[in-house]
Amino acid sequence: MGVTKTKESLYKRTYFDQITKLQNHAKPSYEAFLNFNQEVFKESHLTTKLKELIAVAVAHVTGCAYCIDIHTKAAKKEGVTKGELSEAIFVATALKAGSAFAHGANAIRSYDDEAEDELYKGSYFSKVNQLSASQPDTFQAFITFTNQALKEGALTVLEKEFIAVAVAHVTGCAYCIDIHTKAAKKEDATKEQLTEVIFVATALKAGSVFAHGVNAINAFEAD
Repeated sequence: MGVTKTKESLYKRTYFDQITKLQNHAKPSYEAFLNFNQEVFKESHLTTKLKELIAVAVAHVTGCAYCIDIHTKAAKKEGVTKGELSEAIFVATALKAGSAFAHGANAIRSYDDEAEDELYKGSYFSKVNQLSASQPDTFQAFITFTNQALKEGALTVLEKEFIAVAVAHVTGCAYCIDIHTKAAKKEDATKEQLTEVIFVATALKAGSVFAHGVNAINAFEAD
């Protein structure tokens, strides 16, 4: 399918048809990624429905419009409701914001000139409480929002914690990974389930780069 490219049109759904062109220049890698991605979404310790819901949440964090479109449609096909979809998006919102919030602990340590070489310890997270000193209303509003986003609703607490763990791996927040993995374990998550969650996050983070290959192709081929 031909694609009409203009400088002002960088994202169109039909551009994704161009992805097969990557196969012409790196076929082994192209096929290996597709095989990996297909394996990730097979039903196993987690349902394909939940995996697609996690994928949608992660796609909102990577900001890949192609991924959002593809996995929202796949999730809908698996029976995901708009309510479930909305809750997953709010969990992703809370975790993306939560990464910045959690790293406030590091900012406080740096501001206070703490000399210890260790940058991440679980105990350091308690320092985020100091953020409430100058902005108590904002601090409390954030805590209230996060707690609400992770409360049981259309999705169970465990399902939300799975989404949280996946997003935390994408934001790379060590505090968030620690907190939400323990929270998922408290909700009876198994190590096998958590492993599948991590691979969904892996596929989506890699998939964002893969999908944007169509933008590179369009840029390269533009007149």
